Amino acid sequence: METVLKCENLSKKFGKRLILKDVSLELKKGDILGFIGPNGAGKTTTIKLILGLQGITSGTVYINGYDVQKNFTKAIEKVGAIVENPDMYMYLTGYENLKLVANLYKNVDKKRIDEVVKLVKLENRINDKVSKYSLGMRQRLGIAQAILHKPSLLILDEPTNGLDPEGIKEMRELLVELAQKEGMAILISSHNLAELDSFCNKICIIKNGQIIETSEISEMKNASHKNIHIFEVDNSEKAGKVIEEAVIISKTEFKVETEKENVPEIVNKLVKNAIKIYEIKEEQKSLEDAFLEKTGGNVID
Repeated sequence: METVLKCENLSKKFGKRLILKDVSLELKKGDILGFIGPNGAGKTTTIKLILGLQGITSGTVYINGYDVQKNFTKAIEKVGAIVENPDMYMYLTGYENLKLVANLYKNVDKKRIDEVVKLVKLENRINDKVSKYSLGMRQRLGIAQAILHKPSLLILDEPTNGLDPEGIKEMRELLVELAQKEGMAILISSHNLAELDSFCNKICIIKNGQIIETSEISEMKNASHKNIHIFEVDNSEKAGKVIEEAVIISKTEFKVETEKENVPEIVNKLVKNAIKIYEIKEEQKSLEDAFLEKTGGNVID
């Protein structure tokens, strides 16, 4: 797969203060990378350096093989981005907003506008004024503006901020479709781990301006052999006295974080103590669990 975005040892100073230190990350065609970190960790600064909105102190950004500092126009021509809130004219319709953006590019015709409207599922409301749109619809219109020119890289800074669960679900489905159908590489910055868990294939964690982890999500989750096993029994309180590491969930359920190999031994103890077992299920580790394990419990706020 071809590399769309490559950042090498990016650093940024404001005066004497070092905000970013040696940030490196890579994104290939069709990747969805979750860029995670607490507020103030350096996510937006990194994005601004990638987009050429702030000067780089040291390091290099390549987009489609072009150096952002040496060949800005070529590097940025196939990039779509929403940093903070998407800009749009509230008194115009969604379609009129898209036409205005389309005029900035040489080869965006009516056919492409209609195609994008369909992609972001705004066909029924595209001729309404933007002031009548919900926040989720405005976010989708913002993405429509960002992808009109068929970018190979789409960068979104906190795209689900303020969205309700339905809006988040729509956004998730849209981004997966863009990565799969249009082959875009997508970088999403967020501090919501649970949200990114369901649709990103790669993860990059930044803390205090430094990258502390970059990996495939599946790899990060599987790095530990310990998994949570939930036992359904007739009396969880009694089971808790027999199994030291048991965490009681309800009257009939308890959980144990342990390797799979230890489950038969737990079953044996329960049977010996006349505790009836109705079901045992393994709970897959979430991205949040894996993250907390990795950082020793430093929560993303």
